[in-house]
Amino acid sequence: MTLWLVVFRSLRQHALSTIVTALSIALGGGLLMSVWAVKTQSSAVFTGVNGGFDAVLGARGAKLQLVLNAIFHLEASPGNIEWSDYQEIKNNPNVDLAVPIAVGDNYHGYRLVGTLPELFERAEYAPGRHYEFQPGGRIFDPTLREAVVGSFVAQKMNLNRGDVFHPYHGLIYNEKDQHSETYVVVGILMPSNTPADRVIWIPLEGIQRMTGHNPDNVTEVSAVLVKLKEGAAAAGFRLNTMYNKEGKRLTFAWPIGQVMVELFNKIGWVDSVLELVSYLVALVTSASILASIYNSMNERRREIAILRALGARRRTIFGAILLEAASISALGMAIAFLFYAIIMIVAAHIIRAQTGVVIEPMKFNQVMFWAPVALITLGALAGIVPALKAYRTDVAEYLSPSS
Repeated sequence: MTLWLVVFRSLRQHALSTIVTALSIALGGGLLMSVWAVKTQSSAVFTGVNGGFDAVLGARGAKLQLVLNAIFHLEASPGNIEWSDYQEIKNNPNVDLAVPIAVGDNYHGYRLVGTLPELFERAEYAPGRHYEFQPGGRIFDPTLREAVVGSFVAQKMNLNRGDVFHPYHGLIYNEKDQHSETYVVVGILMPSNTPADRVIWIPLEGIQRMTGHNPDNVTEVSAVLVKLKEGAAAAGFRLNTMYNKEGKRLTFAWPIGQVMVELFNKIGWVDSVLELVSYLVALVTSASILASIYNSMNERRREIAILRALGARRRTIFGAILLEAASISALGMAIAFLFYAIIMIVAAHIIRAQTGVVIEPMKFNQVMFWAPVALITLGALAGIVPALKAYRTDVAEYLSPSS
């Protein structure tokens, strides 16, 4: 009888405890891998998303709030800036592109952002990639009440080209705050997997002159998206000094990726807590292997004694128990990939719905290699104690007829 056959028969004989233990390992392993993958992917994606711009110029306030509002369309605007501020940075010789945006309205919770056609004509949301329209779509006419709808909004709100809608005042949807103006959808954007997918874009003046907005702010904008010319990193330092250190009225959030790193540094403790929970779950599930096999040792001692009487060596018995523990862990980790896939798909859906940022659930992550290796090794180590108990089984005692 081979070692594998001995292990297989033992697992089959204790099928219920084997399945329960394997499922607990699967849950712990799946949780550990998904927490790690979400953390690494979200950090890489959020610090890499910049909409094709290097910086954001806005009202005096926190850089993080400014970036979240202008790039990720999440936070409230820290305030407005004058049109002259936009023109000043636009005419800076080191600036390649400056696009103003204005916020303050929504459509059923999805943000309306006023901007200029340049955003679609010149900006590259990723290297070499411009915003593209679904067939028949086009950029809005800045003099008309027309709208370009992000792919995610169009899908969720069932908006199609030619549809007409009323905007609502504020960034939070309230059916009582409906504006009287109507906008016609002239274009649906192709998915860009960026926060732009969750936005409805309208002409800048559409936000500035919307009924109910303060007429004194008609020339103001919420922020300016800034792209520096290639090789103009030194200009970024100078603008950073000019606006943030020498000036007191505006904030220049540059570079955008570094600002987002600060966000992950602030919430890093959440990742640490989740990792700790995952490690504890893995440790507890490994302990369950020890308990499961150890508790079965008493009823298996006669079986072990027979194997010894048939010529099996002590080290063979010891190895069989370790292999059994490792096999339960391996079975659990195989199932863990199913839990991993489910958790990642749900997490990716939630992150996209809330931020527009897309993470790839099935993208390879190093944790998919080292976590199974670590947990299978941990499971095998958990089998040492019951293996020692089997190793010390007295053949004569357990082959003797019971009275």
